Amino acid sequence: MTVRWGRDGPGFLMDLDRAAPETLGRQLQEQLRAAVRSGRLRPGERLPSSRRLAQQLGISRGLVVGAYEQLGAEGYLAAEKGAGTRVAASVTAARRRPLPRPGGARPGGGAPDPVEFAYGIPDLASFPMGDWTWALAEAARTVPAAHLGDDADAGSPWLREVVTSYHRRLRAGCAAPADAVVVGGFRHGLTVVVATLARRGITHLALEDPGPREHDRIALRAGLGVVPVPVDDHGLDVARLRASPARAVLVTPAHQCPTGALLSPERRRELVAWAEEVDGLILEDDYDAEFRYDRRPVGSLQGLAPDRVVALGSVSKTLAPAIKIGWVLAPPEYVPAVLEEKRLTSRGVPVLDQLALARLVESGRFDRHLRRMRTLYAARRDALAEALGGALPGLPLTGLAAGCHALLRLPPGTREAAVVAAARRRSVVVRGLGDYLVPAGRPGDRPPGPLGPALVLGFGNVNESRIRRGVRALAEALAETRAGDPAGAAGPGPAGGGTGAPPVRQVY
Repeated sequence: MTVRWGRDGPGFLMDLDRAAPETLGRQLQEQLRAAVRSGRLRPGERLPSSRRLAQQLGISRGLVVGAYEQLGAEGYLAAEKGAGTRVAASVTAARRRPLPRPGGARPGGGAPDPVEFAYGIPDLASFPMGDWTWALAEAARTVPAAHLGDDADAGSPWLREVVTSYHRRLRAGCAAPADAVVVGGFRHGLTVVVATLARRGITHLALEDPGPREHDRIALRAGLGVVPVPVDDHGLDVARLRASPARAVLVTPAHQCPTGALLSPERRRELVAWAEEVDGLILEDDYDAEFRYDRRPVGSLQGLAPDRVVALGSVSKTLAPAIKIGWVLAPPEYVPAVLEEKRLTSRGVPVLDQLALARLVESGRFDRHLRRMRTLYAARRDALAEALGGALPGLPLTGLAAGCHALLRLPPGTREAAVVAAARRRSVVVRGLGDYLVPAGRPGDRPPGPLGPALVLGFGNVNESRIRRGVRALAEALAETRAGDPAGAAGPGPAGGGTGAPPVRQVY
């Protein structure tokens, strides 16, 4: 229950550092965001008036008004006429329990709000709550009572029609509604499909190496052997795949996780030819295809070879992970087995949520949200590239043509785990490329093959000011690591000196 403070409510303790390089206005915004995220300010709580807070902090009222307006635009605050400024109710889903931060405390004892370069998380504050509420209301208003019983095994016929039509129009696919199965998100879909493969006699699943985390564990739990296949700047190495015992492979062709590589046209053709030769199957994780910036869109592999490709998708990265809806688009011969596996492991996805998603997409509001997010993510991508170009010149930044993550290549010999730990001490959370090697559990210091040491920088849920702060901390972390192990980290970096490294470049 939210405390309903009368009038202006109590003040709010903050400490602005006038000696810091950041402006007072930016410090004020950051501290207010941190207060909302950590729960110091709760949804519905009233903030001090701009005049009172300005007096308390000894700053101009304009700075406070500007901070309130900025956080209002980001969805953290809501201004009500005659009722002052309050924390918006919609930010509840974006709050996270703050992680312990050894070191890095602010003067005065407060811990700084962490910068998390998390892979795979969209901007949670931009979730289209109004549109989603409208779609849910429309679904509840129009759903026949008979549809409130157990859902059909394959999911809502309307959503399957909408998903396959959207996939045909936007991804050049060719699936029919009868080929679609609605599942509870990507991971549920992958679990169902992998179990189906095992029951149809496939013994090994090939995975991109490096690749998405924990997919090897899902395959092993289903009884499949796991075959790591290297990835380079052109995507999966199909020649290495041919030499393996695998008859199924999981790929991220539109924006490889985590390298950001695009599967080249030649590799796409080779991959389909491989599937035909071994009577195999390609599992296509089509994530990040909606967010592209510097290249023309590429079609889904499913449209290229519908009898050899299972396309898996979800709205986790386009809307939010909390909307647990995904889909499997399978060749007709596989659909009955996928349905049986789903029926025995899940009661399906809530019907009203399925109908709401179908209404959201069909109405055009989903596309409007995607257009808005492309603009937002493009600005964050540019901020990341600019900040890294200034703080860590000479280090290649790759995978920026699409999606919401990039790969920062570190100097040869750098210990990823040491950089990650040094960043953590500065309240910056980031993963090294070694964390994405197959199988799971390899130590972070293990050299990640020909790609070399690197950091995976997700920028979907990090605003531009926090990106800049995080990059400064990463530069300090790399400098600390190099100073502690000067013989093991040759190349460019914030400490200066001769580099012998390639010039500043961004590979899109």
